[in-house]
Amino acid sequence: MKLYPIESGNFKLDGGAMFGVVPKTLWTRTNPADENNLIDMAARCLLIEDGDRLILIDTGMGEKQSEKFFGYYYRWGEHSIDRSLKKHGFHRDDITDVFMTHLHFDHCGGSIQWNKDRTGYEPAFKNARFWSNKEHWQWATQPNPREKASFLKENIIPMEQSGKLHFLERDGSERFISNDYLGFGVLFVDGHTDKQMIPHIVYKGKTIVFVSDLLPTAGHVPLPYVMGYDTRPLLTMGEKEVFMNKAADEEYYLFLEHDAHNEIITVKHTEKGVRLDETFTFNQLFN
Repeated sequence: MKLYPIESGNFKLDGGAMFGVVPKTLWTRTNPADENNLIDMAARCLLIEDGDRLILIDTGMGEKQSEKFFGYYYRWGEHSIDRSLKKHGFHRDDITDVFMTHLHFDHCGGSIQWNKDRTGYEPAFKNARFWSNKEHWQWATQPNPREKASFLKENIIPMEQSGKLHFLERDGSERFISNDYLGFGVLFVDGHTDKQMIPHIVYKGKTIVFVSDLLPTAGHVPLPYVMGYDTRPLLTMGEKEVFMNKAADEEYYLFLEHDAHNEIITVKHTEKGVRLDETFTFNQLFN
């Protein structure tokens, strides 16, 4: 097995929305805002090369939305999935599986693209299976008013129409499952959105956790630092507390999808609870 960080593109979001009820004077210590209260964000995906499989975890926003849509998110930098894949010697047609932690547009939008004549949509990874789970798929395709703007039909329905959509199977009471085909374990959490999936990958003797929106940035490590976007913030806090204590106990390496300036972190126990320990680039750890 070999892992590669894949940068799909940076953007900006409102810092207050990203930190909920936490005062700006506190969250700006780790995530400084510009004059419009916007903070830097990444859409960092992860590619797993395992035998003849290339599994891509999340795909960023993609490129098919309107200029008005992207005007809300202030994209910056030169990153793209294609450039990042090429850097590691791959092409999007090489991808065999696309695993989506959840179906919010900034995590799955890159999975679907316009067709050649822009009359409809098609998979952006033509040789890949798409992976979700039944509960989250139902949640996304019958969205609540709070999340409706995050679950875009053009990102989701074409996956099903392609005939390449697959669901991870689990017992309804299981919070953590192992999947032999994908080769990694998955933790299910419900605070941010229903049945978000958090991959746990054992790699070179370390457990790498793709934390997705359970922990968006290194600045979100303290327990009350929960996004305003979460549908069930109190549940997020409970799930986060259990996870962060385990991460400190078992020395997990946390791969950050949305932190534009920190790729991987570890955490530790302190008198004030679990706190940031060390930060790493992917290359520092594995090259």
